[in-house]
Amino acid sequence: MNRDPHAWARLAKAIATKRQAQGLRQEDLAAAAGVSLGSVQNAESGVPPKARMPQSLPPIVKALGLPDTWIDDVLEGKAPPGEWRDVDVQAEVDAERLESDLTHAFVRASDQATAAEIKAATKAALDVLRQHGLI
Repeated sequence: MNRDPHAWARLAKAIATKRQAQGLRQEDLAAAAGVSLGSVQNAESGVPPKARMPQSLPPIVKALGLPDTWIDDVLEGKAPPGEWRDVDVQAEVDAERLESDLTHAFVRASDQATAAEIKAATKAALDVLRQHGLI
């Protein structure tokens, strides 16, 4: 079993985020999952369990409408799909700067293109760079 404190913190954050997105209080989730309030609080604390996977986690995750594999996926570092992700702020800033620099380069290189065409070309170029993991 994964004992990485960062992985358990990720799982706790994901559970709390999903619960809050559904407008549930911890008490509501505990009732829906058929577990104690303390179990939900423990799941959202981010503290790695001492011995084994807590038996209360699967019912909590099921009550949130998530698949059975979700716990392992999050513990392994996979971001919960369509929910949250850790963002490298510097990379985001660099990406914005890159977009600006690319746009300016396209402007200098094309004298008859419209602003909308240049912006579309910039976005297309950035999409390709992102697909290849370069930005």
